[in-house]
Amino acid sequence: MIAGSSGIGKSTLATALTERLVEKGLQFCIFDPEGDYDGLKGAVPLGNGSTAPSKEPLLELIERPDTNIVVNGLALKVDERPDFFAELLPGLGHVRYRTARPHWLIIDEAHHLIPKRRGDTRAVLSIELPGTVLITVHPEAISTDALRLVTAVIALGPKARNVIKTFCKETGLPAPKDIPLPRGDRVLFWRPHEDKRPFTVKAIEPSQSLKRHSRKYAEGELDEAGSFYFTGPEKAMNLRAHNLIIFAQMAAGIDDRTWEYHLHAGDYSKWFRHQIRDKDLARETAEAEKNKSLSAEESRKLVIDAVRRRYTAPATAPEQ
Repeated sequence: MIAGSSGIGKSTLATALTERLVEKGLQFCIFDPEGDYDGLKGAVPLGNGSTAPSKEPLLELIERPDTNIVVNGLALKVDERPDFFAELLPGLGHVRYRTARPHWLIIDEAHHLIPKRRGDTRAVLSIELPGTVLITVHPEAISTDALRLVTAVIALGPKARNVIKTFCKETGLPAPKDIPLPRGDRVLFWRPHEDKRPFTVKAIEPSQSLKRHSRKYAEGELDEAGSFYFTGPEKAMNLRAHNLIIFAQMAAGIDDRTWEYHLHAGDYSKWFRHQIRDKDLARETAEAEKNKSLSAEESRKLVIDAVRRRYTAPATAPEQ
């Protein structure tokens, strides 16, 4: 399991892992619910922002030993993803039983595909999943049955210790003592079923840099934790913006007092930086947040224009 805060480098680490697998001639299949591995070298994409992937093409591609696959589930709604994964996994298990391939399954946003709330996870995971990587920002939201199969935990970022503590709480294992805090380019590594304390290792950077799928943030459906909420100073509202287009529409319609409450708290730039993962948009927005001379109308226009300039046109243009 690879886990850590949003935007901390989990997908980057997984990308570096795929490059090592390609070097060794090992076949992998990535389940990519949010289009984060679009353009990954050495892999064939299946599905895109408008078309959901299907079972038959996946199993046909897997039969080719030299073909790696990225299963892009961006066109699927959040509540459709568990069923989608549950339908595909038995077919992959059968191929693995016959051929021992794909050698590795990489399941990004694992809390979406194998959620704790799902009742048939035990049946879905009726066979063990060797050579599988679960990637998540919410280990506590993953099926406990799946977590109990984990033999190694890689935790990233300033909350890495909490990842291990949460994992232990969910699986009923005793938490290790004296957990070090990874700093810089190091990550925390721990094997929960060995009598050794966690230690830090240096993470290798990938040779490629994947471009985040702009449609995901512009038109897609971010989960509840990743959405923006307009609440106002008295928390009298709870308006959820699950993508940037909805955010811009709500921002244009809310009252000045609510707009300025979030503006002065720096909430917009924080969301853009940590959830949308757009440092340039966050930086431009932060300048508007800090400029006390701007009226509500002026600051609102600056932020909304910054969003639309970056995302509205790419989201409506044909994908290349």
